Amino acid sequence: MIEQSQGLVLRTRPLTDTSLIVHWLTPELGRIATVAKGARRTNSPFHGKLDLFYLADFSFQRSRRSDLHTLREVALRGTHNVLRENLACLQQASYCAALIEQTTETDTPLPALFELMSGLLNHLPRQSAQPLAILVFEMRLLRELGQAPDPVDTRLSEGAKKILARLIGSDWSALRPLKLSAAQFSEIKQFLHGFLIWHLGKIPPGREAALTA
Repeated sequence: MIEQSQGLVLRTRPLTDTSLIVHWLTPELGRIATVAKGARRTNSPFHGKLDLFYLADFSFQRSRRSDLHTLREVALRGTHNVLRENLACLQQASYCAALIEQTTETDTPLPALFELMSGLLNHLPRQSAQPLAILVFEMRLLRELGQAPDPVDTRLSEGAKKILARLIGSDWSALRPLKLSAAQFSEIKQFLHGFLIWHLGKIPPGREAALTA
């Protein structure tokens, strides 16, 4: 049966000399992986439509034997090209994508996380790799996973507790006027590092680069 969805490309990797494996984040299907047969050929109908953080409508046929499905058609909706022109933004988006992959199961509806990742990709080019965005992403991801820390029940300073509470509830547009001292940023950064390791077991590579961008 052919299914359809809209998705963000989280990751791609070669399968053969001519084919790609494409990992998608979708709102209603969650994370799924597809094989794009022949996508590496220049005359492929997929050519130019499958790259990191591309947004597309796509159709696929489910495999009965594995969680690797067959990609049928792709209609490109957006490319987030600005990310490819700014290494710092690309590092931040890549870390967040890896964090989603680590903390979610395949074939599980993830509408809130799709919205979170989409919001980040739209926000980053406007703010030129604002490190605070990574802390906000981590807090919102933890909230959606039901594991967000209670700012009151921490050993953070009073100022850091208030900022942490704002990070949980703020939207992306609210980040611009939010100013942290170097000490507050470092305090919250280290707190979330320990909190993520405690609850997730490990953190994907790239966090330090994302936070120093």
